[in-house]
Order: sequence, then structure tokens, then C-alpha cells
Amino acid sequence: MFPKFSLFKIKQVSVLKFILLINIINVVLYGFPLYEYVLSHLEILSWGGVLTFVSTLIILFTLTSFVLFLIALVSLNALKGFCILMVLTNSIALYFVLTYNVILDRTMMGNVFNTDFAEATSYYNPKIFFYFVLLGVLPAYAISKMRIQESNRLRLIAQSAGIVAVAVFLMYLNSSTWLWIDKNAKSLGALAMPWSYTANAVRYQVQEFKKNRKHTLLADAKFMNEKSAIVVLVIGESARAANFSLYDYRRNTNPNLSRLDIVALKGATSSATYTTAAINSILSPDGSTSGEEEPLSSYLQRQGVNVIWRSNNWGDPSMQVQTYQKARDLQEACVGDGCRFDEVLLVGLDKIIKDSANGKTLIVLHTAGSHGPLYNKKYPEAFEVFKPVCTTVDLQKCTEQELINAYDNTILYTDYFLSKVIEILKNHQQIPSLMLYVSDHGESLGEYGFYLHGAPYAIAPDFQKDIPFIFWTSPSFVKEHALDKNEYSATYSQKNIFHTVMGAFDMEGEIYNPSLDIFHKAP
Repeated sequence: MFPKFSLFKIKQVSVLKFILLINIINVVLYGFPLYEYVLSHLEILSWGGVLTFVSTLIILFTLTSFVLFLIALVSLNALKGFCILMVLTNSIALYFVLTYNVILDRTMMGNVFNTDFAEATSYYNPKIFFYFVLLGVLPAYAISKMRIQESNRLRLIAQSAGIVAVAVFLMYLNSSTWLWIDKNAKSLGALAMPWSYTANAVRYQVQEFKKNRKHTLLADAKFMNEKSAIVVLVIGESARAANFSLYDYRRNTNPNLSRLDIVALKGATSSATYTTAAINSILSPDGSTSGEEEPLSSYLQRQGVNVIWRSNNWGDPSMQVQTYQKARDLQEACVGDGCRFDEVLLVGLDKIIKDSANGKTLIVLHTAGSHGPLYNKKYPEAFEVFKPVCTTVDLQKCTEQELINAYDNTILYTDYFLSKVIEILKNHQQIPSLMLYVSDHGESLGEYGFYLHGAPYAIAPDFQKDIPFIFWTSPSFVKEHALDKNEYSATYSQKNIFHTVMGAFDMEGEIYNPSLDIFHKAP
């Protein structure tokens, strides 16, 4: 009765029909995250809700059609190739959006570009294969079988102009929906496939291009004395204050630190929810996440401090320091099970501190910490205290308790790691020394439907912002700076790091802001 229709049997179509088909594929297969957002933020059964939903579809349809017509003007082969690539990447993007409830804005694309191979493979789950085949390979195969008819360029221009004109007219009729769409534009744009990840990937690369230009040098400072000092700055990963017993968490996740003379600063927050921006903030004098200014590590090296940077993570900024070492550079000299984890950063640290006894030295240890989704792979087996644990990257398949157990074990290991750093510093009590620990950002463990981190800062849960900020000082450092460890009740953030480190080295200058030095006492 009805003619059989199969996408696989379409042999020849006009450019207009091809673009309409691609729109249908895009809307039907990859639109769910966008629709879910719209439906959950509107009274969809109301007339206004229906109009707003329709307006959202019109915008997506128009944007997709316009871009595809532009590509068609260049080459029909390029049009087909772009659409094949689009459905393949859409399938992968859809997997991550639905599995981890991520939003593909510029922040998240920064995470994608800065994830190394080891971290990227940790996200692998067999389910991604089914997304890729069913929602990527099959549509791509169908598109590859289509033959697009040659068309006059003037006709293509007229058709694209006609679609835009109709869309503008319809949007004008739906003008009452503009305010809601404008208010939610960032979230809508970060969920509309494929423009969420393509546009935001371009935005991120433009930002990186600006950042990678030569850093703006900061004003020079002077040392008020030539006394020796050691500062160890430990940058944590994905550690949230809510799961530290030092911050009143119900579990004892800090058995080692709780026995040491440390101070856990209350109410500390991160400046970003992803690593690269957060580290920029930690190393910036004003907490900026842009990375345009000379980072603390390069600045101190240029001023005469010996700077050693060791990393078991990614997202480190470009820098000019005396020594820069990745974990793989330290593996050969490392012995024991901990060498596969953050303890590799402690190889030879005792000797480095001993050799630095007659100068000012900054040692930065950038840890892998509590980076997900495979939390159970971030600590040695001996630290699997809380059981059972989540062992899959598909976090929604784990029970809430399994996920928390695995995460809490990473905090236990961080507690041990920090206690080892302090133990090494205690071997050199004669040197005024300071250990600062601050996490780059926090982590979501399923609260409000969020997992991992990287949500846009404006809507990110506090779990992704509230971070541990801990310090330990040697008796000689306390005496040198006349400290009282009962005085720290203010609210602190990552922008305190730069000036606190400067103060620890008795540096003063135009760039130094004593009000941001947590050890500075107002006269």
C-alpha cells in the first residue's frame, strides 16, 4: 500500500533533500540531551512551553541547514564527508553526555583536549562500542551510500536563504520565547549536536592560542633576606572537602593527617571545575584562570628560587623552571607498589631537600589524586579499606555506596601521600619548611545527576567547587614567621597560594599582596 522507504536504498537525492534527511537524523538520533533539558526546564504542557520547544527545534534545524549549505557551496564531497564525520562524533559525544551527564561547553572541551592517553582509555566501556556502531557507523554507512545530485550554486544560495527567511519569520511569531532561550543559551548550545562540541572546541583552541603566546612577565620582587626556605606545593586532583574527615566527614579518611600538626583551612573554593583553568588560577597572582600571565613557577625561578616541578597528571602550563619531571621520568629510580601511583613523585625527594638546604626552593607535586571515573585504579590495593567499590567507568551502574567507597579510598591514599611528604620534611627540621596542599577542583559523585567534574562554573554543584586546603609548617618556619596556628578562620581560595608562597620566601614587591598571604599579620 505504501512505498517502502529505506535510507540504505536511497541512491540519488538533491542537496535540499539530503540536508533535510541529515536534519532528521540529527534531530531523531542525537537530540535527546537537548530535549531533556528543555522539557525539564519548561511547563511543556502549556502553550508557552510548546512554543519554546518548537523554537528550539527551529534554531537547531536552521543552524544545521545553514552550515551544511555553506559546505555544499564548496564541495558536495566535502558535504558528505562532513556529515559522515558528524554522525560518528555525535555518537561518541552522546555516550558521554548520557553516561556522565556532562555538558559539552568550552570547559569540557578543554578537558577533552588535555586528557592524555591513559586517562582517555580509563573512560572505555563496552557500551561506547554499541553507541558508536548503532548511532555512528550505521548512519555513516547510509550517508555514504547516498549520491547527491549536482546543483547550481545560485539555487543553493536561494534555498539556504529561503530556509533562513522562513526560520526568522517563525521565530518572530514566537518572539515570546526569546527571553527563555537567551537565558538558557549556554546550556542549549552545549547540548545541541554537533555544534556543542565543534563550536566549543574552536572556542577552546582560540583561547589556548591566546594563552600560548609569550606569558606577560610579572613585576620583579626582592628577597628581604637570604635565609633558606623550602616550600612543597602539592596540587591535588578532584579532591572535594566533603569527603575529608578533617572537614567533619563521617568517615575517618584522614587517619594520618589528623595525628599531625596540620591546619585544614575551612571554606576554601576552587576558581574552576577543570584542571587546566584551576592550575592557572593556583599559579596566578590574582586567581585568573586565563593563563596569560607568567605562572608562579616561572616567576619564582626567574627571581632566583630553585623550582622543581613533578607531575603525575596533565594540564601543567608551559613554564621555565630548573627541573620539570613527569612520573615516567621517575619510574626507573622508583621501587615498590607505590611507583604506579602518586608515590612515584617522592623518589629522591629527601635528597633534593637536603641539597637545597642553603637556598630557597619550591617543589611542586602535581598528583593524580582522585581523578575518575576509575577511582579504584588511583590507589594501591592496601588502601582499599572501604568496600565494596565501583570498578566500572559506567558509574550509573554502581550503587551510591560503591562509588563513594572507591572515592573515599582515594582520599585515604592522598592522606597517606601527604603524611609521607611531611615525614620527609621533618627529616630536615633545621630548614624552615612549609607544605601546602590544595586541590584543583572537587568532584561530583552522582549528586543532582552530576558525575566527575567540569560542569560550567555557574551551575556546577558545590561538590565540584569546595576543596581541601591544608598546610603544615616546620617548627623553624613557625618561629621564623611568628605564626599562631589558631588564627586561620578566614575564607580562603586558590588565589591565596601565589602570595602565601611569596611570603614564605620573604619576598616583597609590586606583585605581592600581603592581604592574600595567609601567614601575613597586619601591623
